[in-house]
Amino acid sequence: MAIVNSLLTELEDTLKAGSSGKRVETLRRVTDLFLNEADRLNDQQIGVFDDVLTHLIQRIETKALVQLSTALAPVGNAPMEVIRRLARDSEITVAGPVLTTSSRLTEQDLIEIANSQGQGHLLAIAGRASLTESVTDVLVARGDLQVTHKLAKNAGARFSDMGFGTLVKKSEGDESLAEQLALRLDIPLQLLRRLLLRATDVVRARLLAAASPEVQQQIQQALASIATEIGLKASAPRDYTIAESLVQKMNRQGKLNETVLAEFARDRQYEEVVATLSLFCGTSVEIIERLMKNVRNDGLILACKAAKLTWPTVVAIMKARHAYHTVSEDELAIAKEAFLELSQASAQRTLRFMQVQKTATKAG
Repeated sequence: MAIVNSLLTELEDTLKAGSSGKRVETLRRVTDLFLNEADRLNDQQIGVFDDVLTHLIQRIETKALVQLSTALAPVGNAPMEVIRRLARDSEITVAGPVLTTSSRLTEQDLIEIANSQGQGHLLAIAGRASLTESVTDVLVARGDLQVTHKLAKNAGARFSDMGFGTLVKKSEGDESLAEQLALRLDIPLQLLRRLLLRATDVVRARLLAAASPEVQQQIQQALASIATEIGLKASAPRDYTIAESLVQKMNRQGKLNETVLAEFARDRQYEEVVATLSLFCGTSVEIIERLMKNVRNDGLILACKAAKLTWPTVVAIMKARHAYHTVSEDELAIAKEAFLELSQASAQRTLRFMQVQKTATKAG
């Protein structure tokens, strides 16, 4: 370690009066010395390098820091404090290599960085060879689309039930993400069923073609379960008593609005959707249920227009109304045109007529 002691003396002089170029040259020499000796160093000696490098990187240009980060990232006994500082650098080009590769970062380091840094840092963490549930919980909550996709493809990432649930919710309307999640061996069966329930036939076919034999078996099991559930739901009568009581109470409290209805639809709370739409339209649950069950969209479009809903909410309801039917983009385009052309007054008149007809039929 005589060379290191010599470098320490040189370092002190460099920090006091050395130029930027001199500091970079000293950093390079210290780094090269560490890398050459890393396999033979004990913890105390690594600590000396840690002190030297920590002092040097305080006033070093970004380019040199990127080189240092790249060099130290794969080293299993790299100086701990230097790695932690590099990982927290605001420049992702500096932080990226150690965030993605370094085994010296603890779970707490990763959680802290994931909670405080930008999407570039989150993306780098998402690419690590292994990730714990505590880390992925933060990444799933804060990450953008790119981070989410990288996590879904990372076989070494582990997710909590909450994390998986959030990913599945984010996959709505994102076929690529849904496919990535469905191909994971560790996805809970109930969430796989939820993904497949919303997938188009084309996506289901692609999944089966791309899946390993083990995943294929899981997908087939989920599809069989869905088929059974669909048969039972299609034939079973629905009880709207609880749902009607809930939405009426929420309405009295001023808590029922279009946002809540859209949430009911996205969560596939069928009875609550029907009860809320009935209340908004001022018509019976029986009429709304009949329109919801009809294969054609005309009646449902009519009810949504009468209820003064916006198009995004209509889409959510259309997608939620049939567990066994996937709404294509062409179908949505036709429905949107009809929705925009229909006047609210005409829709409300038609619904009132349907209600009068129903009442007259019962009286007869």
